[in-house]
Amino acid sequence: MTTVRPIADQNELDQVLALQRRNLARSLDPEEVASQGFVTVEHTLDLLRKMHAISPSIAAFDGKTLAGYALVMPPECRTFIPVLVPMFERLDQLGARGYYIMGQICIDKPFRGRGLFDELYAAHKRYLSGEYRSCITEVAVRNGRSMSAHLRVGFTVIDRYRDATDEWALLEWRWG
Repeated sequence: MTTVRPIADQNELDQVLALQRRNLARSLDPEEVASQGFVTVEHTLDLLRKMHAISPSIAAFDGKTLAGYALVMPPECRTFIPVLVPMFERLDQLGARGYYIMGQICIDKPFRGRGLFDELYAAHKRYLSGEYRSCITEVAVRNGRSMSAHLRVGFTVIDRYRDATDEWALLEWRWG
């Protein structure tokens, strides 16, 4: 039985980092990147601790085993990851208010296809909709699996742009 809830301690943050490392685009072969998706940004334990202190991220657990995670990045985190600064600047230009960033979502391979992506986002709404009006994320346009899944959950494309690393779609899921 899978439980979806806020991350509770450093052991769980360590599990997030291990799952993240296994799913970085550079850790996967091109065929897997195309069919299964990937994550782009690599976090450190210190960075996850800082984010967690502001707002705990949401994770799915099968017993004590991490099945997947969806990181929470309130706007106060905007300077924590330099590669994301252009995204925050773009949101400023668009006049975005009352949002937080879903900083990265990843489901471990043995747990894919079980609805955890949707469950993680449902938990985001359950735990965070009282404080925020919407959830925003950005997805590499070439990450077709992630784009399709986000649109299915209810996100809409609010902008597209290219930076030094990729072409990105800014997606927003409004709650009210």
